[in-house]
Amino acid sequence: MHRQVEAIIKNIEKVMIGKREVAELSVVALLSGGHVLLEDVPGVGKTMMVKALAKSVSAEFKRIQFTPDLLPSDVIGVSIYNPKTLQFEFRPGPIIGNIILADEINRTSPKTQSALLESMEEASVTIEGETLQIKKPFFVMATQNPIEYEGTYPLPEAQLDRFLLKIKMGYPSAQEEVEVLRRASNSEPIVHLSPVISIDELLELQEEVRNVYIEDSVKSYIVQLARATRNVSEVYLGVSPRASIALMRAAKAYAKMQDRDYVNPDDVQYLAPFVFGHRIILKPEARYEGITAEGIVNRIIEKSVIPIKRYAEQ
Repeated sequence: MHRQVEAIIKNIEKVMIGKREVAELSVVALLSGGHVLLEDVPGVGKTMMVKALAKSVSAEFKRIQFTPDLLPSDVIGVSIYNPKTLQFEFRPGPIIGNIILADEINRTSPKTQSALLESMEEASVTIEGETLQIKKPFFVMATQNPIEYEGTYPLPEAQLDRFLLKIKMGYPSAQEEVEVLRRASNSEPIVHLSPVISIDELLELQEEVRNVYIEDSVKSYIVQLARATRNVSEVYLGVSPRASIALMRAAKAYAKMQDRDYVNPDDVQYLAPFVFGHRIILKPEARYEGITAEGIVNRIIEKSVIPIKRYAEQ
């Protein structure tokens, strides 16, 4: 598995310079069956990251460009009357695919955003009372711009909770940006990417991740961190049990990527800010003072009691 995962990350790095951590976290979400929210300013490569990941897997890729006038039927599909057969025929929308790019998700109305809820949580869509299952693997990677608020609709908490991880890209270093210019001077590198694993191989990797062992002490540690977010003075609403499950699944995938068949506390600590950060609602005065949810999670981790006895013996 380590070889296959490394092949995906190396393939992404042919396009994305200096973004190995983002690539690794994206693969963590893909392997654990979760979804990713990429948030950063325009032009840092959010859309390119999703395309590179999609091209690395021999899977069906669909892109949804969210706009204020987009309707739910534009996402999930619609039934159209066929005069030849005298019957309604379902025309699937772009959500019916394997890897979905939801570009600028905060630019569409809450009604259309909610069309993603069922598909992201249950991998299915409901049209006129009929539920259709989406074939696995199903992976949504959404992007949004946190700077420009005009004409945008902030994602509600229920929608944010569907994303396993929230990742920020960040600007490249000067040297990395020069390399970006060098690679883009002749042609777009994304054009030359080819798949490195098949759908069947990806499904096998996802099954291996589900079988990764996590002992009760590490599960208790995850719960300890989650409960601590609910007792911080700057926090209006802490994370839910769904967040604890998400952290456990992400930690399993990350452990397997490190060529281990068990989860240790270090996996949990590393992933907690990415899993918990977007699920914590801060009080207005905390936001005014510049306090971040990720900072609170890191503070909780520093004060937490780590289950180290068994891992010290390994």
